[in-house]
Amino acid sequence: MEKISVIVSCYNEEESLPLFYEEMERVRKKDFENETEFEYIFVNDGSKDKTLEVMKKLAKEDSKVRFISFSRNFGKEAAMLAGLEAAEGDYITLMDADLQDPPALLKKMYDTIKKEEYDQVGTRRVTRKGEPPIRSFFARMFYKLINKMSNVEMVDGARDYRLMTRQVVDSIIEMQEYNRFSKGLFSFVGYKTKWLEYENIERVAGETKWSFWKLFKYAIEGITAFSTTPLIISSVVGLLFCCISFLLIVLIIIKTLVFGDPTSGWPSMICILFFVSGIQLFSLGIIGQYLAKTYLEVKKRPIYIIKETEKDL
Repeated sequence: MEKISVIVSCYNEEESLPLFYEEMERVRKKDFENETEFEYIFVNDGSKDKTLEVMKKLAKEDSKVRFISFSRNFGKEAAMLAGLEAAEGDYITLMDADLQDPPALLKKMYDTIKKEEYDQVGTRRVTRKGEPPIRSFFARMFYKLINKMSNVEMVDGARDYRLMTRQVVDSIIEMQEYNRFSKGLFSFVGYKTKWLEYENIERVAGETKWSFWKLFKYAIEGITAFSTTPLIISSVVGLLFCCISFLLIVLIIIKTLVFGDPTSGWPSMICILFFVSGIQLFSLGIIGQYLAKTYLEVKKRPIYIIKETEKDL
């Protein structure tokens, strides 16, 4: 009998986790009973509440439940990788504990892979109901921007929630880069993919861990991980300003020879100086981002550290 591995990254999800487990069990019994085996892999990403205690309780009560607990918070990307590496199923899905990823879609995803011979089935939100308008606006702008910059297409509204075959997962695990941006990695590996659309669902409990600043940093991670266009832009802007400076120098020389008074225009000169300095610092910042990524990669630090699992119970 084939097995489905359900991977759930958790950070302070003590309220949501029991609700997720109950809903997932309802779906399993309704849609997969006597057809497919299941395993639940809950990854505790350094939670500060009682998430780990909930995981341990579920693992003792249900042999299908496994858990991985990190030594500290390493981030969702690391938690997803840990789950993928631990999964034993023939098909693997990534889900959030807050039930914003509807478990009821899992049966349709499974049937699509089996009957239509897809390698992975992803999900995307067609609405952003419940999100602040400013966040929705910047999210849409991010996808437009990165798709213009990168050779890897990323679908607007795409969620991490997807069902993948073992072959797809093995391909993702092979990419052991430290700076991970899973939405890009899922697209980078290719394979035949189908997208299922659904309307946004609000959290059943708890609060979102993604502030605007964290999402902004995550967007920068994605751009620097899958595009070198910012480096090209900084080079082009630098060349453009060199040309403008040369023309201005010629203009000043001609003006001085014809009209005299070479010292006029100090206020405008200072403004231009500050503007050009800002462009230089901005370009240095872009280069610094790529150097920082390289620095982290060459240190070869572990992406995550496991403190305990269900085997330690």
